[in-house]
Amino acid sequence: MYQKLLEKGLSRLNIELSGDKIDLLLAYHALLVKWNKAYNLTAVRDPELMISRHLIDSLSILPYIDGQRILDVGTGPGLPGIPLAICFPERELTLLDSNGKKTRFLTQAKIELKLNNITPVQARIESFEAPLFDAITSRAFATLKDMVDGSIHLLKEGGLFYAMKGLYPTDEIAQLDSRVNVLDCFALSVPGEEGERHLVKIQKN
Repeated sequence: MYQKLLEKGLSRLNIELSGDKIDLLLAYHALLVKWNKAYNLTAVRDPELMISRHLIDSLSILPYIDGQRILDVGTGPGLPGIPLAICFPERELTLLDSNGKKTRFLTQAKIELKLNNITPVQARIESFEAPLFDAITSRAFATLKDMVDGSIHLLKEGGLFYAMKGLYPTDEIAQLDSRVNVLDCFALSVPGEEGERHLVKIQKN
C-alpha cells in the first residue's frame, strides 16, 4: 500500500527512481513509523500521511538541488536530508539537529539503511563548525533571515540555500540583506497535500 502511494506521488512529480531507491525510502518510512511511536519524532502520526507529508514533500525538491556537500539544517528525523541522501548516493549530506532523540534516530537510520553518505550531528547551528558546504537545505526551519544568519558561516561563497516554505514568503524575502541574493522561488506541487509549497533558492554573495 505504501509503495503504491509513494510510486503514485513520484509519478505525479515526474521523478523516476530505481527499485533499490524506492525500497530504501520505504525502509526509512517503516523505521520512522516504528520510532515515532516511542519517541515522538514528528507530529504526523498516520503512516499513510507520512508518505505524502514527509517523503513526497521532501522528494519534490529533487530536481532543483545542486551541490556535492550538503548540510540539512534542523533536519528533525532526516527531512529532507535522508530522502535526498537515498536519491543522491554520490553526494555527502550532513544532517544537523539540536535534539538528541532525533539525532539518535538518524544514527540508527544510517546503520540500518547503510547510508554511508550521511553524517548525523547533534548541535545548535550557531555553534556548529565544519568545512564549508556547497549547499544548505532546510524544511520548516525558522525564517529565511534566521536561516541565513544562523548558517551563512557554513556556506561557501557562491553556495546555495534551499529553503522549503509553505506560502510564498514575501515578507521574509524582504528582510534579507546584501550578503545574499534570491535567485528563484519555485512553486512546488506536492501530490496529496492541499496547501501551497515553495522552494526558495538563495545564493551567498
